[in-house]
Amino acid sequence: MKKVPVFLQKSVNEIAVVNIPKTENTQYEKLTSVTLRFLNDDVKNTLKKIQLLGRADNNAQESLQIGETSGIGKETTIAVDLPLSASNNSFSFSFEALENTSIENKIQLETVILEFDHNTKQSIQPDKNTIRFGNIVRQQGQDNCDTYRIPGLVTTANGTLIAVYDARYNNSKDLQEDIDIAMNRSTDGGQTWEPMKVIMDMGEWGGRSQRLNGIGDPCVLYDNKTNTLWVAALWMSGGSEKDMLWWASQPGMKPEVTGQFMLAKSTDDGLTWSDPMNITEQIKNPAWQLLLQGPGRGICMENGTLVFPAQFKANTGEKAIDGGQFTCHSTIVYSKDQGATWNIGTGAKTNTTEAQVVELPDGSLMLNMRDDRNRKDKGDTNGRAVAATSDLGKTWERHPSSNHALPESNCMASIISAEVILNGSIKNVLFFSNPNNKYERKNMTIKASLDNGLTWPEELQIELNENGGYGYSCLTMVDNETIGILYEGVKDLYFQKIEVADILKTN
Repeated sequence: MKKVPVFLQKSVNEIAVVNIPKTENTQYEKLTSVTLRFLNDDVKNTLKKIQLLGRADNNAQESLQIGETSGIGKETTIAVDLPLSASNNSFSFSFEALENTSIENKIQLETVILEFDHNTKQSIQPDKNTIRFGNIVRQQGQDNCDTYRIPGLVTTANGTLIAVYDARYNNSKDLQEDIDIAMNRSTDGGQTWEPMKVIMDMGEWGGRSQRLNGIGDPCVLYDNKTNTLWVAALWMSGGSEKDMLWWASQPGMKPEVTGQFMLAKSTDDGLTWSDPMNITEQIKNPAWQLLLQGPGRGICMENGTLVFPAQFKANTGEKAIDGGQFTCHSTIVYSKDQGATWNIGTGAKTNTTEAQVVELPDGSLMLNMRDDRNRKDKGDTNGRAVAATSDLGKTWERHPSSNHALPESNCMASIISAEVILNGSIKNVLFFSNPNNKYERKNMTIKASLDNGLTWPEELQIELNENGGYGYSCLTMVDNETIGILYEGVKDLYFQKIEVADILKTN
């Protein structure tokens, strides 16, 4: 069984591959039927169609449909006529969901029975993987946009899900390009999503083209004290379409010279948004090459302090991983007055970039960082860098889990803190998501920690999608019992919901 979701918007979702060995002593010559036995009685109310996709020769490049059925029950048989070659043969089966299927549904396949000519049968008990469902919130080409990237996700007091992301119109390239910050709302827990709304667009500022006024890498924050949504984003006017803003931005303060730290806010649950506001002057050191947010999501602390994760590039005399003179540092940007003014912390660790922040039960902040050392480090010291602060980033202390507890392929990740019911008591739990792979951006996984991030037990993990993608993700608590995740495929954005009890194994 493959660990992949069934997306409601796709007609083909390959769930498993079945290999059929054939030797000189094999009695059969062709596959005549496949029977699927499910554990679920209501599978007929979940699936619209099952297809079998096969290749008589494993060297063939294309999979051809060899059978299908829309008559689906707890035991479903599909007639096929697949001649078998002298070498190994294989086929896969694909599920298509009914349009109104809830993305909270789960199904399990108990047995696969293969029937061949000469009255030969084989029974296969697949791994008892739970087959989950999901939405493609943004698909390549929607709204004349080539690529959707860089997800951020929060839940408001009304239960509304707010998803933000880059709308990259021309291609998948990072800034500088024609990129806007866009948003979708969901008022039914992610089952359906309202149309895309562009909330930050710098137009042709300074008389320059849209491609030289891109704004991207959003980080969304919900202030539950004032019910205000904030989105931070990076903008620069100028540079070159051929170059990345990451390199084009230089020391200084003006938009034509250096990246700008921009904010927009909504006070009506994301229905309308303010014009972009520039707070670069408040928080950027002019000597820095670049300052930007997360991306992903920020937090509102128990005392009302608003905190965005951030990153800056500074010439500290230390060697940068990329060989440049400017070294990257993760940090935080915060406001103690509901966004009227903003301040910035110090760097938590050199050569770290995209970070996420959580508040721990003692009121300290934990910063979970992408560590560029992990581009090459695939050994025991591979892992997310983690630091903590009790003074809003004036000083940082290395966390014991740093650079070993959470493997990464060098990619953005997400972490949130939540109070959940565990064994009858309220427990503070950290949830984390990333591609759980040191080498590639695949195996999107959600993990839980019951000890404030010291350990992330393997039994408290769920792999959602083994397929590769761009790898960024963002978590939110949809409600007290359910986690939502918005994550990247290739140019698409996916959304899934997972019960907390499934992750904590309390079902």
